[in-house]
Amino acid sequence: MKLLFKILGFLFAVLFLVSAILQYNDPDTVIWIIIWSFAAVFCLAFALNKISFTPLFFSGIMALGGFFFCYPEKFEGFEIGVGDIKNVEEGREAFGLLIIATVLLLFAIRTYMVRKSNI
Repeated sequence: MKLLFKILGFLFAVLFLVSAILQYNDPDTVIWIIIWSFAAVFCLAFALNKISFTPLFFSGIMALGGFFFCYPEKFEGFEIGVGDIKNVEEGREAFGLLIIATVLLLFAIRTYMVRKSNI
């Protein structure tokens, strides 16, 4: 199980780093590169066992709050050309934050459980 979570940590670090790189043509590039990069760094730190429960948990909660904040008034999917571009963009950003929140909160729970069992 330990190896599985280590692999997941490295995998999500790479996926989040790729997501940060793909933000180069986004209308609000800098903020999303920072968000995805922080998520990648936290996943890498988790994989290397260099981060505690607290930063993972609070970052996950902030990403979850960002999901609710960014969620569009009218969700029209993810495909450009199907709905209003503003709603599509907000939907993509919101669900990106939901993915980050899910991963970081999962890693936070894992960190908490491992540290609790070692006491």
